[in-house]
Amino acid sequence: MADEKYLKDNLAGFVPVELAAEIIKDVARGSSILRLSKVEPMKSDTKKFSVMTDGPGAYWVGEAERIQTSVATWIFPEMEAKKLAVIVPVTKEKLNDTTIDVFGEMRPAIAEAFYTAIDAACLFGTNSPFVKNIFGIIDTAGNKVAVGTNGEGKLDLDVSDVMALIEDAGHDVNGFAAHYGIKNSLRKLRDGNGAPLFAAGTNQNEFYNNPIEFVRNGAWDKTKAEVIAANWNYSLVGIRQGIEYETLTEATLQSVTMGDGQPLSLAENDMIAIKATMRIGFLPIKDEAFAALTPEVIAG
Repeated sequence: MADEKYLKDNLAGFVPVELAAEIIKDVARGSSILRLSKVEPMKSDTKKFSVMTDGPGAYWVGEAERIQTSVATWIFPEMEAKKLAVIVPVTKEKLNDTTIDVFGEMRPAIAEAFYTAIDAACLFGTNSPFVKNIFGIIDTAGNKVAVGTNGEGKLDLDVSDVMALIEDAGHDVNGFAAHYGIKNSLRKLRDGNGAPLFAAGTNQNEFYNNPIEFVRNGAWDKTKAEVIAANWNYSLVGIRQGIEYETLTEATLQSVTMGDGQPLSLAENDMIAIKATMRIGFLPIKDEAFAALTPEVIAG
């Protein structure tokens, strides 16, 4: 049965379970990082992983010879969930609606704000609470290729060189992330038989037979990268179930500018705002599994 609690009587708490699950699904559909990465549920704010960095060896053994032994090397990285919040201003009349109605109407805006912030933080470290971000580890390791490095001016060859950096480290590339502006260049790519190298699909786009995600809503930093290639099995995202909310009635929202050029004052403008929060963790665990194609630098 639907939750008939009215917002005016429940100014804080958890978003109704069914709607929270739908918002999280919307976040997962809209976030390129979540679509590419390995997503792990988190039952607490921290989760530890076991990662083998050097496996045990096998040895040829002659008759009656003792079998040698070797020890695998493990690391135990820990992912910590961080709180992500969005504030959505609405009319005060929403206080008379049920929480089901309020969050059903606000669902797209909440999801978009969440997945934009997630992609920006995990890919480029924009306003990020996480220790690592993908481009940051690429930049530190120098695991990048500049546009036109191959000397032929072909995007497909540039991307192949990027893939080679990951392959040289013993990993397979299993997906790409890129910005929307590169779509035109991808559509023009052809193999030796004239067949397209980029396949646009309804649910998934492919490049070099691997999924390619186009990062939306301003989360991509085009000054840093054109394309990021990776073995995304080493990009871990943790999600804690449940979304909490709080109704704000007196705050001044500095990020919202009214027609007079002043920040939105909820009391003065007779409005309220809903602050929704979720918890998410992010952990790239093998730096060499990521590489980027960076913009061409034109000498001045």
